[in-house]
Amino acid sequence: MLKYCLIFCLSICFALTATAQQQPATWKGFQRVNFSIDGHSAYYVKPNKPLQGNPWVWRSSFADWHTDADSILLTRGMYVAYIDVDNQYGSPQAMQVWDKFYAYLLKNAAFSTKPSLEAVSRGALYAYAWAKRNPDKVSCIYGETPVCDIKSWPGGKGAGMGDTASWKQFKQVFGFTEEQAIAFKDNPVDNLEGLAAFHVPLLHYISNADKLVPVAENSNILVKNYRALGGETTEKVIDKQPQELFGHHFIIEHPEDIADFLMNNVYPVKSVFSYSNYFNKRNGLSNFLYKAAKLKTATVAFLGGSITFNPGWRNKVMSYLQETYPETKFKFIMAGIPSLGSLPHVFRLQRDVLDSGKVDLLFLEAAVNDRVNGTDSITQVRDLEGIVRHVKKANPSADIVLMEFADPDKTKDYASGITPVEIINHEKVAAYYGLPSINIAKEVHDKLANKEFDWDKDFKDLHPAAFGQELYFANIKTLLQQCAEEPVSKIKLKPLPKMLNKGSFVNGRYLAITNAKHDANWSIDPNWVPKDGLDTRPGFVHVPVLQADRAGAELTLKFTGRAIGMAIVSGGDAGIVSYTIDGKPYKNINLYTQWSGFLHLPWYLLFDGDLKPGAHILKLKITSSHDPKSKGTACRIVNFLNSK
Repeated sequence: MLKYCLIFCLSICFALTATAQQQPATWKGFQRVNFSIDGHSAYYVKPNKPLQGNPWVWRSSFADWHTDADSILLTRGMYVAYIDVDNQYGSPQAMQVWDKFYAYLLKNAAFSTKPSLEAVSRGALYAYAWAKRNPDKVSCIYGETPVCDIKSWPGGKGAGMGDTASWKQFKQVFGFTEEQAIAFKDNPVDNLEGLAAFHVPLLHYISNADKLVPVAENSNILVKNYRALGGETTEKVIDKQPQELFGHHFIIEHPEDIADFLMNNVYPVKSVFSYSNYFNKRNGLSNFLYKAAKLKTATVAFLGGSITFNPGWRNKVMSYLQETYPETKFKFIMAGIPSLGSLPHVFRLQRDVLDSGKVDLLFLEAAVNDRVNGTDSITQVRDLEGIVRHVKKANPSADIVLMEFADPDKTKDYASGITPVEIINHEKVAAYYGLPSINIAKEVHDKLANKEFDWDKDFKDLHPAAFGQELYFANIKTLLQQCAEEPVSKIKLKPLPKMLNKGSFVNGRYLAITNAKHDANWSIDPNWVPKDGLDTRPGFVHVPVLQADRAGAELTLKFTGRAIGMAIVSGGDAGIVSYTIDGKPYKNINLYTQWSGFLHLPWYLLFDGDLKPGAHILKLKITSSHDPKSKGTACRIVNFLNSK
């Protein structure tokens, strides 16, 4: 009986919300603009004298409940906005509507980019779901008796009363079984790292008498989790006022305190640089979007170094695509390996990416490690062009996004008025082939200069902390959204232009170490692992390795093509090798790197990329000398590199 009473009370709230959409175009004496987004009624309320920058507050649910703070904000010059997506429980579908609502208000009403959010009761499911997906777009969150864990409400799996009908509806909206619903890991209490990284302050008004949404299962947990991440949050207990709806409703004596919190965090409006300034759509992503939206199947690959290997922006892009196209079957190929740049990418592309499937969209990242690894400018162009043409040869309809991530060296270059050579080369290849590109390196410099964030406190490292991961994702998401605004009717194929550089490695591949002929000093370890305790990289441990550590050890490799090199693991005992191609004078290469003392580093060495087409012979031997910092004369080859 208690639950039916609860449902009735909540239904009254919903009825008030629905009725509000039918009122004349005024709201508490202020002009209200009514419209709809994807069939969802929406509106915003205009202040009589808007503040500069058009700051606004976004109500997430129960639009006519406890509106005193909103009235105060309107008199002060802030806008109030609301869209009705009730009974969606903060689902991905609801978030798509919220995204469109947000974009509409910025485009059509020139609202500020970072609203304050109001989260009343179940409205917290919406507010926190959107805020966690867009922490860069939120100034602060006010929560009033907020639902922070669906297991508590509507699930009723703890001390809370629960709501059987709403729990059933929640599972239907998300397509969950009972077990999946209980295991749900995107409650407001979860995944708060991005919000904390963007320093979004939270304020919760709660009642310890709340039996509907018990604070111990909801707000208390969220606050504890957020503070553990360094987030700023305040809980204000309202226990002395009359309680209704089992302690879930109470009177707020000083709504001006809430208004102060919402306004002080959103105004004055701070000037921020738009993501659109830092990417170029060029020919867009129409083929991929057609496959995702119309054909309902698509393969997405991520090729890069450690910034692609580490979870963060990559996983967020995957989640975003799955939420945006829920009926589409996606296959994701994750080919990020720390320390690798464009030279490794062009030779490992076939094995690590193309052998896994027909790629429809490739995210390519190499600019950071190309700088760190010292890859020369011409080789960068040959690598990047080789990747583009190789991917297009395998699938002419494939789309590719070139990403230029940030590091301190590039920031220094931009501060000195220099465009980093890696950026020049990425943009050259992207422009020539009409590919979208994202220059986050320039964005980071500009936003640092604009005091939008601090490198040491926010970004922290070229391996971005949570803040940087969110920034990278926000750029990619904005690019995807803007490309999706253009109509897509069919697959469009364009012939490849002539090559930028005739020496580009358009057929880069690995040659197996078993192709080499070697003396008795060499051996193949079928499952190599280091014995010195140094760290390793994925893909370069527990793999076959052709190795020798004696001076004079020799091998011979017959091959065809225009390029030859080798991929090695360079550890603390790496030596110096001498090589010759087709009987030319021997040349020495030091295998020891600045990182070899603490890491068996994957290291790619190109012996020659300008050979004449046809058959060639490589001879290689270990010399008796080694780098002064090295402990030995070892050579460990994982693959030979070849391009015809």
